[in-house]
Amino acid sequence: MPAGEEDKARAFFIHLLGFHEIQKPAELAKRGGAWFGSGSVQLHLGVEADFRPARKAHPAFLVDDLDGIISKVQSVGLETDTSQPALDGYKRAHVFDPFGNRIELMQRVE
Repeated sequence: MPAGEEDKARAFFIHLLGFHEIQKPAELAKRGGAWFGSGSVQLHLGVEADFRPARKAHPAFLVDDLDGIISKVQSVGLETDTSQPALDGYKRAHVFDPFGNRIELMQRVE
């Protein structure tokens, strides 16, 4: 993530995706960035001086309400891609964080 954009990261990962913030150890907090968690998953966002968004490489998260999350992300004007085909029992979509990084969201379908 770009330097100084922690509040944008918090707004996205906490308010839109439902993560909670994990307090970084004091020594690491000096570097900036932010850590988030949900269940057994942790996501650590580090600051890069020459930041470029990851448009291909991405994490994938299982969610319970894909359509609801997509609506929330779209309501704040962030990019989404709902054209992803279902894959082995999962409905999928891509959302892009405020910095342009791609994130795949997957919901189980029966």
